[in-house]
Amino acid sequence: MTSLMQKIREVLPQLSEAEGRIGDYVLENPEAVPHMTTKELAQKSGVSEATIIRFCKSIGIGSFKSFKLALMKDLTLTDTSLTDFSVLNKKDSPYDLFHKVIHVNKSAIESCADSMDRKELAKAVEAIQYAKKIVFFGVGGSSTAAVDAQYKFTKLGYHSITSLDFHYMLSIIPHLTENDVFVAISTSGKTKDVLELTRFAQRKGATAIAITTLSKSPLYKEADIRLCTPNVEQDFRIGSIPSRMTQLTVIDTLYMSIFHHVGEKVLQQYYDARSEMESLRR
Repeated sequence: MTSLMQKIREVLPQLSEAEGRIGDYVLENPEAVPHMTTKELAQKSGVSEATIIRFCKSIGIGSFKSFKLALMKDLTLTDTSLTDFSVLNKKDSPYDLFHKVIHVNKSAIESCADSMDRKELAKAVEAIQYAKKIVFFGVGGSSTAAVDAQYKFTKLGYHSITSLDFHYMLSIIPHLTENDVFVAISTSGKTKDVLELTRFAQRKGATAIAITTLSKSPLYKEADIRLCTPNVEQDFRIGSIPSRMTQLTVIDTLYMSIFHHVGEKVLQQYYDARSEMESLRR
């Protein structure tokens, strides 16, 4: 998992001048910041308290309290990097790596609470609940979440669609209307195929829901509804391990939320499917 300090260094050139002053101060005084209030950090770095909150969101964290907790964890767990190539420098046994994977995935899931906006989540559930069609799309590691979502919402009786074939998806989008939802899944929010299909779906009137990191990416800026995941990986990585876990957590949340609303209407279909599966096992 990318360290918070490393993340700050990476995004520092992209921050505003005021946010940059906060980043510089944090990098120079990491041990002091977890014990400060927003007012104290604002005074030390010469910015407003509102800028502190903007800084936190710019690096993918929803609040200053969550930022301080993440920084404290970063200072004490700097040796747990797993998803970049530095893992090759350590001679861990398979069992050691097993425990590191558990730690990384657990930390990623716990961080989801820091980046998710309650109002945006409620808007997403409402849009999906009344959708005629739901289209899910992601590429690379994010395609796993799209396939999982399509499977889950089909079980709920929704007309849900996904495919790894970009050109097939292009043929689906023109049939979308304002009654439909397009769910774009991208860790970076910069993947060209995802952006093109999202914009196409919006032109047809569909509501675009983004599952992406809390950042200044094009997908984050352009989506109608943003379900933000924490920044738990860097671009130069060996695999989308913790980011996949955060995406699946969001999908599961949407699924359970919709099931809460429509579950009684589809219970018989669930029982029918279960009975059929049991008969095939005999």
